Amino acid sequence: MDKKVGIIGLGIMGMPMARNLMKAGFQVTAYNRTAAKVDILVAEGAVKADTPREVAAKNPVIITMVSDTPDVESVILGANGVIEGINPDAVIIDMSTISPQATRKIAARLREKKAHMLDAPVSGGEGGAIAGTLSIMVGGDAPILERCRPVLAAMGKTITYIGANGMGQTTKLMNQILVAGNLNAVCEALVFAQKQGVDVNKAIEAVKGGAAGSWQLANLGPRMIKRDFQPGFMVNLLQKDLRLVMEGSDLNKIPLPATALIHQLFDSLEAAGDGTCGTQALLKVVERLAGVEVKQQD
Repeated sequence: MDKKVGIIGLGIMGMPMARNLMKAGFQVTAYNRTAAKVDILVAEGAVKADTPREVAAKNPVIITMVSDTPDVESVILGANGVIEGINPDAVIIDMSTISPQATRKIAARLREKKAHMLDAPVSGGEGGAIAGTLSIMVGGDAPILERCRPVLAAMGKTITYIGANGMGQTTKLMNQILVAGNLNAVCEALVFAQKQGVDVNKAIEAVKGGAAGSWQLANLGPRMIKRDFQPGFMVNLLQKDLRLVMEGSDLNKIPLPATALIHQLFDSLEAAGDGTCGTQALLKVVERLAGVEVKQQD
């Protein structure tokens, strides 16, 4: 396939993803609203673009990795957007997490230009983006996925075709329901243990290899104990995802009582000014409710 790829969005996830594309031999053209981030990548061998339209005009595959549904709509459908420069048979791969309904509308607009769209959101956080081990869930036409598989393989380890446009995003929102529920369970379990005098480090070691084990417990539990709330994935971004979950819940009349409660617990965290912390900061809310602080034993 053509080794030219464009990428729009060089944030916590987009920058390491772009670097992995370059390591895999792709010629990367990059655009970011904050141009200084593009300049960093240019110094490493990328090509700078001044608009999303320019990225689309120069590349057969264009990746978008931005924060929210309005951002994707803006860079693809807005003034100087991708749709103004895209070539027939080119492919947009949106790797952001956005509304499935909006995804289907964007895909329809691109079809009018005889272009294709894959919705390919990811799981694995900043660490997975850096290591190139992201899990990628894909919606769109299966033959287009096969055409773009080498691009995705440069960034992810597990690439799963789900179905038509919007199904990748729906699966990502399912992922976020699981993440939020599991994370809350870890917080409650640690608070439960701490308040009764258990050495929480030893407790994690005791249970993480059994039926209660999880990525959240093994990776974020120790960080909670160390009071390390630096983001691998920020609270306000998970909240954005949970808002999308609740929109889908309302639209399709799907009761999600536990997820709705956890969404409100994260509201409390944002209200306290912790929206830019890592999602493991949910611990602080459960601690406040219980009147205890989880910490390492002396």
